[in-house]
Order: sequence, then C-alpha cells, then structure tokens
Amino acid sequence: MTKTIVWSKRATNDLEKVTKFNLKLYNSKKAIEISKKLIASKLIASPEILLNSKIDLTNHGQIDESFKHLKRIYRRILINQYKITYRIGKNDIYIVRVFDTRQHPNKNK
Repeated sequence: MTKTIVWSKRATNDLEKVTKFNLKLYNSKKAIEISKKLIASKLIASPEILLNSKIDLTNHGQIDESFKHLKRIYRRILINQYKITYRIGKNDIYIVRVFDTRQHPNKNK
C-alpha cells in the first residue's frame, strides 16, 4: 500500500506564519512573491521525497527533539531554511509543523 502525505491544520497555519514572517522582512510584494515561490513549489512538493519507496523512512530525517516528550516518533527534514516535522502513520505520512529557521526557536512552539 502506498502512503499519502497529509498536511495537518497546524502545518497549514504554519505556512501562513511563514508569509507573515516574510512580510516583516520585506515589502509586501516581495514577501508574497517569496511565499508563492517557496511554499507552493518547494515546500509543498518537497515532502514528496518521503513517498520514495527506496527510502527507509524509519531512519530518514533526524528525530525532532522538540517532540520527544510525545509517545510517537517525530522526524524532521530541512528544505532550504524551512524545517518540516512529520510522523509516519500506518497508512499516511503526516506533516505536523513547518518552521522558518531564520526565526527565533521559541517561535516554533
């Protein structure tokens, strides 16, 4: 059975936060351009690497220490300056968080 990627509501909200962060750094036109280009093309497409049947997902990506207190194992991959945290379910791969690493780590909570 092939797994599918499921984006959590929180991860989707994180994408909006990335846009707001870019608005603080750049003018609105530039921020929207960056968000459209990075989020739409690279960020949303990048987790597709997790669907590669040749990759052993149990060892792919580092364990995300921020989620170590939970009962499931959460892993992370880095795509450019974005950290994508995911977990592997029985039938799906869940993207649970997206974080722009240029921000202070406390904002990832």
